[in-house]
Amino acid sequence: MGITRFLIHGCVVVSMLLSFNCATGDISYSFPEEMKGGTVIGNIAKDLGLETSKLSTRKARIDVEGGDERFCDLNVHNGDLTVADRIDREGLCGDKAACVLKQELMLESPLELHRINLHIQDVNDNSPQFKKELIHIDIRESAVKGARFPIEEAHDADIGKYSVQTYNLQRNDNFILGVGTNSVELVLNEELDRENLKEISLLLTALDGGSPQRSGTAVIHVTVLDANDNVPVFNQAVYKASLPENSAIDTVVLTVSATDADEGLNGEVNYDFGHISEDVKSKFSIDRKTGDIKLTTSVDFETASTFELRITAKDGLGLTSYAKVIIDVTDVNDNAPVIHLKSLSNPVPENVSPGTEVGIINVQDRDSEKNRQVRCSLQQNVPFKLVPSIKNYYSLVTTGQLDREVVSDYNITITATDEGSPPLSSSKSVHLSVADINDNPPVFEEQSYSAYVSENNKAGSTLCSVTARDPDWRQNGTVIYSVLAGEVNGAPVSSYVSVNGDTGVIHAVRSFDYEHMRSFQVHVMARDNGSPPLSSNVTVSVFISDVNDNCPQILYPAPEGSSFMTELVPKAAHGGSVVSKVIAVDADSGQNAWLSYHIVKSTDPGLFTIGVHSGEIRTQRDISQSDSMKQNLIVSVKDNGQPSLSATCSMYLLISDNLAEVPELKDISYDEKNSKLTSYLIIALVCVSTFFLTFIIIILGVRFCRRRKPRLLFDGAVTIPGAYLPPNYADVDGTGTLRSAYNYDAYLTTGSRTSDFKFVTSYNDNTLPADQTLRKSPTDFADVFGDSDCSPEVGSNYRLEFLANRQNVSFLMHCGLSFFIL
Repeated sequence: MGITRFLIHGCVVVSMLLSFNCATGDISYSFPEEMKGGTVIGNIAKDLGLETSKLSTRKARIDVEGGDERFCDLNVHNGDLTVADRIDREGLCGDKAACVLKQELMLESPLELHRINLHIQDVNDNSPQFKKELIHIDIRESAVKGARFPIEEAHDADIGKYSVQTYNLQRNDNFILGVGTNSVELVLNEELDRENLKEISLLLTALDGGSPQRSGTAVIHVTVLDANDNVPVFNQAVYKASLPENSAIDTVVLTVSATDADEGLNGEVNYDFGHISEDVKSKFSIDRKTGDIKLTTSVDFETASTFELRITAKDGLGLTSYAKVIIDVTDVNDNAPVIHLKSLSNPVPENVSPGTEVGIINVQDRDSEKNRQVRCSLQQNVPFKLVPSIKNYYSLVTTGQLDREVVSDYNITITATDEGSPPLSSSKSVHLSVADINDNPPVFEEQSYSAYVSENNKAGSTLCSVTARDPDWRQNGTVIYSVLAGEVNGAPVSSYVSVNGDTGVIHAVRSFDYEHMRSFQVHVMARDNGSPPLSSNVTVSVFISDVNDNCPQILYPAPEGSSFMTELVPKAAHGGSVVSKVIAVDADSGQNAWLSYHIVKSTDPGLFTIGVHSGEIRTQRDISQSDSMKQNLIVSVKDNGQPSLSATCSMYLLISDNLAEVPELKDISYDEKNSKLTSYLIIALVCVSTFFLTFIIIILGVRFCRRRKPRLLFDGAVTIPGAYLPPNYADVDGTGTLRSAYNYDAYLTTGSRTSDFKFVTSYNDNTLPADQTLRKSPTDFADVFGDSDCSPEVGSNYRLEFLANRQNVSFLMHCGLSFFIL
């Protein structure tokens, strides 16, 4: 049998509140029962116009209510709808004419719900069955021809043409079969004679309409009795009763009644159930004498809302009649709503916008009508709410901005209450975590930091510690510290301090000197590990405190060895007169720079005193004739540091009114180094002066010669004597030591004081032999250089044969220039 599908209807429901798009539609498939699991029913994606590629991402699935069975599966890869397991129509729908199984296709993003109706077609998989394989009927021999005796019909679990269609009775001489719409009767065709025939056995066959046909048989055993003329008659052909679900056991549902006009044993009626299922028989019982039908187990409206019973009434001699009992179970609000969490986005990023759907809730109430109408609500003070969607679905959406640093987890309690009387409710807790987003930069605990360190600290010593907090989670809240690039006194800040990236402890990279730098600032950055990372900066001021590490420096008098200084003290100086002053400074600051002056040694201890703080040297008394002319004071200058540092100097005082009375000063000096240094300076000065005067005389002589012979070196060629040539070069006397003869014309620039040679033409081919080279005697040179009246002929061209080294000429000129500069 083929599979057919029908698209019933489709609709789109738009929630105006938060603009959630929710689509719903019904589609029906029809297929036969008993199909194997995995058999394809149809392609629901194609039938509903859905994109197959999005089924997986939209979490498409077959959804069922509560604990209902799922009869079909969805292949999210191709959209095929398949049979989940073998389906038995008779087990699910019984003898109902139509067997429809309801399933739901659910998709998310956006939420869509499609109802799937599975119409299960019957197949001829059941044979007709009689309640009893042996049917006993007692018939009086007085029964007339045409008398009818009811027989309980056979039952076939199949429906339609696959149910019981015909009956066949074994051929015999006394009975024929009478078949009505809802009855089968044994009709007496020939009168019975008990004396001739006391018992008759007949085979009754029931056939369905399948192909091939299925059949069931029963044996009818007829016992011929004396006359019993009346059959029990029910007062109603069909009985109806209502039974509230959850009724107490042994509750009388209704009472059936049948009467028999016969008397005595023939008029006694016994009640029993006809052909009913074992499940129905287990729920009810019938009193054989009174006809009371009682409840033996509880019934549930949600499981079965209607029961149909077949009741028989039989008299004492076996005549039977039949009646139908229909029991309708009425609903009682005995089922609390059940909350199903269909989908949940957990965790939820804290930066989701208000109105974002984070979950889908489905609420089911198995009761009916008013009892199944449900209201859902959330507890107060949570940034979420429920928005009704399709049917009994709700969307859990955000109503405000989430902040993980304020609330990281939510326990949302969903309460569902029905409209029954009294109403029933149920609750479900949903745990929702908020995922962290790097939305908080690190924050330092203080606006700025100050570090104090003494100068001369060790490199690597700790200055201070900075701390920044980041309320974000995990790597978003992990803080890394670093020093921002910058300069301190023209040097990179990294050459002064460093920071531990994990702890924020700032260390000194070098030793600091208070006298060079008293404070500086660095900028420390705290950065998290988020993506993208966030950071903040803080200023750290480093203050360097002074340490007494500098001795006092005496400016006056100059320290010994650098100069020789004396002070003249008039002989008429009175006591308290200022005769000199010691001037000193200290590079330290504060009390480390407070100086005090003390005389530690003197020629006459009682003659002079010094101001402790001013350094002024005063006479303690008037100068007398007996006082020594030469006074030597050793003064100590101390600072106020801990420990104290000091420096000393010598002060030479001469008690005299004029320098004429002063003996040789060299007698006062006790240091021979000063006299030696003076001697060296005098000798150096004399040497330099002598050399300078000599050089000046040479320069003047050269300039005088140039004025007397201005054209000597410009228009004539001169033969340089061979004595001035370097070795391995040919002399002009033709000794033959020159390897190759070269002839040049020599020219000098006019008016040049540093004349240079200009080599113009080579005469390799036209050079005279050595013995023919032009020669000039020393007297010739004397005439040229010494006699101003002898000048070369104008236009004459003296050819000079020599090999001159130009570097030698340049060397001589540079030497002369150096002497001139010195």
